[in-house]
Amino acid sequence: MRAIKVIHVHLTGKRRDLYFGSITAIYSVLTAEEVGASKEYLLHAGLGGGGTIMTKCAIIKQSTLITSRQNRSRDKV
Repeated sequence: MRAIKVIHVHLTGKRRDLYFGSITAIYSVLTAEEVGASKEYLLHAGLGGGGTIMTKCAIIKQSTLITSRQNRSRDKV
């Protein structure tokens, strides 16, 4: 089993959900105005541990994506 950090950004005005692997990745797609917060703010806002940040434009949550390890030898049958 593997756990991967995922940041979920729900844009409230657009009813749009986006998922990112890092806070930096958010700003490669969205602007600070679209998120309602700067990159520096989110980096220091305490999203770790299941934290949630609400702005006037978005709800930002950090969570964990749990995946299973694939057994490659079984896939070659």
